[in-house]
Amino acid sequence: MFGFFKRRRREQLKAQPFPTAWQDILLRRFPFYERLDPAGREALEDLIQIFLGEKVFEGCAGQEITDEVRVLIAAQACFLLLNREVECYPNLKTVLVYPSAYFAKGGTRHGDQHVEHHQQGRLGESWDAGVVVLAWDATLSGAANAADGHNLVYHEFAHQLDQEDGRADGAPELPAASWRERQARYQAWGRILGEEYRELQEAIEKGRKTVIDDYGGSDPAEFFAVATECFFEKPRQMRKNHPALYEELKKFYQQEPEAYLKPGN
Repeated sequence: MFGFFKRRRREQLKAQPFPTAWQDILLRRFPFYERLDPAGREALEDLIQIFLGEKVFEGCAGQEITDEVRVLIAAQACFLLLNREVECYPNLKTVLVYPSAYFAKGGTRHGDQHVEHHQQGRLGESWDAGVVVLAWDATLSGAANAADGHNLVYHEFAHQLDQEDGRADGAPELPAASWRERQARYQAWGRILGEEYRELQEAIEKGRKTVIDDYGGSDPAEFFAVATECFFEKPRQMRKNHPALYEELKKFYQQEPEAYLKPGN
């Protein structure tokens, strides 16, 4: 019964006309929106309406929550869902937005017992308790430059996808038609992303320049999030230098990001 009412509510959200003011925000702030074909735009708009109808936005440290804030964040988050028959971030309840980098409690473990607590400057976080935290200035810059390989919203919402199965381990849920197919997909995912992760760590250790940002060498969860940024923003470089990883992410996201690039990018 709950599923019926949820589907009905979503159909009602999608049936509402997409506001012209929201389209203007996306045309000004999110280059990929303009590069979508009409069907792609409509699909993204439907997802945005569902996202904004179901998620709560809260401003922190004086950040005002305007339509521009809500729509631009929703558009980038939902861009990762295009062409995929999945829920719209079912575990996510709240998006917290700071004006810029903020400080959060962190800890450094020393041995088995002692943990040194300190404040860490951050631009974003994804919590498994249904919360994403974003710095607004980094959100704006990430959306504006669609070819630098850095997009805060893609990064944190890739973490949300990773956490949907209850674990932040770099292995999101991989839909499959059968148990055998599912097993094969996870085996391929683990092998390819594991090899690429280790190669990135080796490149960092040897001081070699990499297409994938060095932060991806932190752990498998960060590798998946950073690889997602690179896939959408540097697809040609990724396909050339990491073809197996590119194809695995292409299967997962069901998109061909080269189609969104301007000539020469």
